[in-house]
Amino acid sequence: MNKIISFIGTGKMAAALISCIYKNNLAKSIIASDHREDNLRKIKSKYSKIKTTKNNKEAVKNSNIVFICVKPQDIGIVLNEIKDGIKSQLIVSIAAGIKIKHIELILGKKRIIRVMPNINCLVGEMAAGFSAGKYATKEDVKNVEELLNSAGISFLIKEELIDALSSISGAGPAFFAYFIDAMAKSGIKNGLQKDVAYKLAEKTALGTGKLLLENKLTPDEVINMVASKKGVTLAGLKVLDMSNTNKIIENTINAAIKRSRELGK
Repeated sequence: MNKIISFIGTGKMAAALISCIYKNNLAKSIIASDHREDNLRKIKSKYSKIKTTKNNKEAVKNSNIVFICVKPQDIGIVLNEIKDGIKSQLIVSIAAGIKIKHIELILGKKRIIRVMPNINCLVGEMAAGFSAGKYATKEDVKNVEELLNSAGISFLIKEELIDALSSISGAGPAFFAYFIDAMAKSGIKNGLQKDVAYKLAEKTALGTGKLLLENKLTPDEVINMVASKKGVTLAGLKVLDMSNTNKIIENTINAAIKRSRELGK
């Protein structure tokens, strides 16, 4: 991709995206802008060819694609700061809860794509969703998909589905971590050493995901592969069923969706 890509904000998520784009040679050049000097130093120390600046206007001036990677409460200030410099650039926002129409109110009729990444971007296993504004082109969608897929996997969805996606892939790492933590603590209570219990739970979670994805199996198929009649797994599954765990998880996701909608603007 022969594009100049700029990043406004270089926090953890932005730094992870920069890393994947840089390592996969998906940009002609990358410009990183941040008001925090320490963030820029970290980026520059890892990727010497990246240009850094504390001036957001300078960062967007000659860019083809501009990633807005600031906190939701700061996006209005940033957009108003750079709006006069936005001509033909594609704007990609990862600000949680900020709708495309809100960005259009400030920037006008510009090409905008809204992305919901997740923290697993830090290890190149991101599960992301993105929505295209009405002025974004098919080429814009293709380019953003290529950039996001360098850090994992992405799906083009309708913007009204962002809240549902956010509750699964955005909040999902915390939910899976909660379950892993509970499994490990149960192992510790039954005599396993702490580091052994956590590594067992973590590796089992990782392996299960790979088993599902790489073999194109359904969760039910994996359950049936593991659970034998009158066996250990079945005894545990009966407790999950009797505890109505499916309903608990459904309520968890619905609560996350509700909160995501409340925060959106």
